[in-house]
Amino acid sequence: MLTITNWLLWLTFIGLLLLAVPYGVLEADHPNFIFIIGALGIWRYGVGIMHFVRGMIFLYIVFPRQKHLANKALERLQPSHIYLMVTSFRIDAMTTAKVYKSIIKEAIECGYPTTVVASVVEMSDELLIKNLWENFSPPVHISLKIVRIAGTGKRDGLANGFRCIAKDLPDDTALVAVIDGDTELKPGVVGKCAPFFSLYPNVGALTTNETCQVLGSEVMSQWHKLRFAQRHVNMSSMALAKRVLTLTGRMSFFRASIVTQTSFINDVENDHLKHWRLGTFRFLTGDDKSSWFSLMQRGWDTYYVPDAVIDTWEHPPDKNFFRAARQLMFRWSGNSLRQNHRATRLGIRRLGVLTYYVLWDQRISMWTSLVGLSAAIVASFKFGIAIIVMYLLWIALTRTIITTLLIFSGHKVGPMYPILLYFNQIFGALMKVYVTFRLDRQSWTRQKTVAKQSDDKFQRVFNIYSARLMTLGAFCLFFAFIMRLV
Repeated sequence: MLTITNWLLWLTFIGLLLLAVPYGVLEADHPNFIFIIGALGIWRYGVGIMHFVRGMIFLYIVFPRQKHLANKALERLQPSHIYLMVTSFRIDAMTTAKVYKSIIKEAIECGYPTTVVASVVEMSDELLIKNLWENFSPPVHISLKIVRIAGTGKRDGLANGFRCIAKDLPDDTALVAVIDGDTELKPGVVGKCAPFFSLYPNVGALTTNETCQVLGSEVMSQWHKLRFAQRHVNMSSMALAKRVLTLTGRMSFFRASIVTQTSFINDVENDHLKHWRLGTFRFLTGDDKSSWFSLMQRGWDTYYVPDAVIDTWEHPPDKNFFRAARQLMFRWSGNSLRQNHRATRLGIRRLGVLTYYVLWDQRISMWTSLVGLSAAIVASFKFGIAIIVMYLLWIALTRTIITTLLIFSGHKVGPMYPILLYFNQIFGALMKVYVTFRLDRQSWTRQKTVAKQSDDKFQRVFNIYSARLMTLGAFCLFFAFIMRLV
């Protein structure tokens, strides 16, 4: 009932906006006519429509056929061994127990020889995992390996886990699932993912569909669920070209022959960026982007399995929605932009036209997303408040339509989605602009650790003040463009 009430409130809000529109403003021959979809709007909505159409084609036409072919290919070539590698650090005991229960169950039920590799920091995690293992009493073809590491970050945890797997000398058909310590596997994940490695010999890794359980407010819950619904559509769109843009750290499958290579382990553990202004700095977060880039450099394809589902336990870094969103968007935007600045250098021939365009679009969209609001505010001072009313009506209608379309993704939609879609557009764009000039600034939200700054005092001071100057200059140019436009 509460959901229905919220939808009714939202539709009432749209009705009030319609009533507030001045008479005649929607008539094309009226002197106050402003309801014009410009070239910029057509372009931006065109990109969204393209991804939606491609996503639906993949989900409902292409993937079912590929799944059938993959299951047939599996009969000819099965994986020799499955490794389920989990990295855990500062995750509460309840979540850890749920996660490892799902992993041990999947290891037993998948039907393949399987090794669970637990990369942990605290002794309490090790004791909890061993206790769960004894309770399940897995058969002899299921084994457990625990890798104890220092609490120096997820990248070190992944690298040590990969080295542990490398000691087994797995063959070319063995597979490794890289799983976060807050990711609960739904039944059958391994069985749904493994066949695609048999079907596509050039797929080096793939990622899975995500749902979430949010330990926070209803707004925070809706925000995360919206993100995963949009992710599902975008992943499906890029999967048509076998160019999924990220191998999500929550759960991704790799060929063991890749993750056990010394060069790949070094890419994940010691990834860094040489920036013309900020100098050379190591990556703290974004291990999923590092693994993707490493595979792209080596000529591998990436894929998405929409019916293989995992459930993540989200722990917001702050009880306040805006502070939590700021911290999370800062991390996500930084990971994406650090990746972007070097990924485009791989070129169209390696990435393909669509992927190359999408990567460039990530840089452009942070500015185009701000044009509508900025122009509406400036124009309202010149032409009257009707401009803002029309803009709000346009936003409400278009975001409601987008929310309705997300139903076809198979994810549930909520009445807060239209507002949250617009929040993501504006707030997300501002965060991306801010991060663009501060790529060296990184931090985890759970571990409360930050990237080490340069040892050179001049470089540290130069990074701070040059970032401020470039941010100011960029916004000055942007608003000059808006003033000229209006």
